[in-house]
Amino acid sequence: MKTFYYSVHGHTLCSFQHALPFPAMERPAANFPLSFLVEGDPVLGRGSFRVNHPGQLLSPHGLEVLDASRLPDVTLDAPLAQALEHGQLTAVNYSRPQWEACLPALFKPGKKRVNILAIGDVGSTLLMGLKLLGGDVISSIGICDLSPQTTARWEFEMEQISLPWDYDAFPAVEIVDTDHLFDCDLFVFVASKGIPPVGSKIQDVRMAQLEQNAAIVRHYAKLARDARFDGLWAAVSDPVDPLAKTAYLASNTNQQGVFDGNGLRPEQIQGFGLGVMNARAAYFAKRDERFSSFLSEGRTFGPHGKGLFVANSVEHYSEPLSQELTGLTVTANLKMREIGFKPYVAPALSSGALSLLSALRGQWHCGSVFLDGIYMGVKNRYTPAGVETELLPHIPDPLFAHLQEAAAELNSIL
Repeated sequence: MKTFYYSVHGHTLCSFQHALPFPAMERPAANFPLSFLVEGDPVLGRGSFRVNHPGQLLSPHGLEVLDASRLPDVTLDAPLAQALEHGQLTAVNYSRPQWEACLPALFKPGKKRVNILAIGDVGSTLLMGLKLLGGDVISSIGICDLSPQTTARWEFEMEQISLPWDYDAFPAVEIVDTDHLFDCDLFVFVASKGIPPVGSKIQDVRMAQLEQNAAIVRHYAKLARDARFDGLWAAVSDPVDPLAKTAYLASNTNQQGVFDGNGLRPEQIQGFGLGVMNARAAYFAKRDERFSSFLSEGRTFGPHGKGLFVANSVEHYSEPLSQELTGLTVTANLKMREIGFKPYVAPALSSGALSLLSALRGQWHCGSVFLDGIYMGVKNRYTPAGVETELLPHIPDPLFAHLQEAAAELNSIL
């Protein structure tokens, strides 16, 4: 297909459409970063992402971006093909208000400042993980909580953790107030209200927290909007995926209740709940030979909770084995409650600290990214060209149907 090139604010843009209302330019030299303009819903379409298949330029927003076999064949000219090959091709949805904000990279080089909201069971465990493991990518960690005694305690504790004679090996931990909560590169939302107690008869513990936690998210999303926050918002509180979308919508809604696109871009938000589900599936796969293929060929998709689906293998997919492994994984938190404890340690570390550090390092990790109008849990990573979702050669039809069911379930919530 013929490609047309444009120049906007020093960025080289391209499109299959002729005569867009931007200054035209000649075809650029090879090995040059490019931003390809795609169309899409201004609210529910993706903002920007790294392109890893030519067909994503024509089908950029739906679940098919995960499956090469479901994408259309597109022939690219030399600059586009080389930009894609070298990981320098970014798709930008120019139907969005303020779409130009999608052009700069989300993360700048260097260590990152991390601020954590709420230092309860999950927040404090996550904090310990970031403190001990994040020295290579984190400059410092700010902690904020409604209780000044809580932040005083954890600043006191964390700053007494050090290696002898190497006292700056771990990032410093500091108390931060709400006025400076968004003076950071990564904001971690761990606030929660009304967690059902151990022994509760509630079966869907995560969804039981939606209404109260969503109200908290909306408040801080408005603060992020006011602060013009340009870093990454990490949703860790339950239910992770609907709360990620709540933050996106609330931050982009003005005082008249109108979506104006002046808040967080969809790729600025990620839900961090899939990591522990993936780890739980691995736990069961290590203990039952029937599921062992998961350890090398398996994947987890969807939300942190109901709607999650575990594929025993994407290469040798088995519907019965996948259904059974999914059931074990989704109900693992209830097993811990039966033992008599809240299941927060593994989530705080597998979904929280470890996944967040992988994201900061630009490594593949499990998390929920904006796809098909919802936050969908997939394997992904952050790159200089934008967030990249894993592209599988072929997702079997039964498995793809489960992804569609998960998306429909999430769409029904919000």
